[in-house]
Amino acid sequence: MGGLARNAGALLLLVAVAGCGYRFVTPGSALPGGVRRVCAPVLVNRTAEPAAEALFTQALREGLVRQGLAAQDGCDATLRGELLAVSSGVGLAGPPAGVVSYRASATLRLTLQRGDEVLRTVEVAGGEDFLPGLDVMQTEANREAALHRLAQALAREALDRLTTGD
Repeated sequence: MGGLARNAGALLLLVAVAGCGYRFVTPGSALPGGVRRVCAPVLVNRTAEPAAEALFTQALREGLVRQGLAAQDGCDATLRGELLAVSSGVGLAGPPAGVVSYRASATLRLTLQRGDEVLRTVEVAGGEDFLPGLDVMQTEANREAALHRLAQALAREALDRLTTGD
């Protein structure tokens, strides 16, 4: 009976992990063309959002480090990126004409290149909800935190798509 309970527990853990979006990352995950070391220069900011490129570049570089792909000295390839859109607005309105939540959105395009050869390009977009604050300063702080979470999520999705080819 102990083996059955142990197997059932292992199956339950596997289902829980698979269902919540977590996955096991293999360091040095396979990129196209056998690329193992990637340099990631600062993203080009094509938006009116000041300094957003720094936030998204940092998230991208952290993702490369986590996956064991960040180059320490020489690069096999360069990951160039553009921040195409950043916006925020009312996400959910409630009666009487009150704001229940806001939503920050962004679009990011990344191109993996070896010299002039384009190995793969991915474009990701997403959004993150945030709550209104008691004043403008608190609402802006909530917005900045949402942009930080969004940058991490988009970097993770883009890197996953670069390594899987999706």
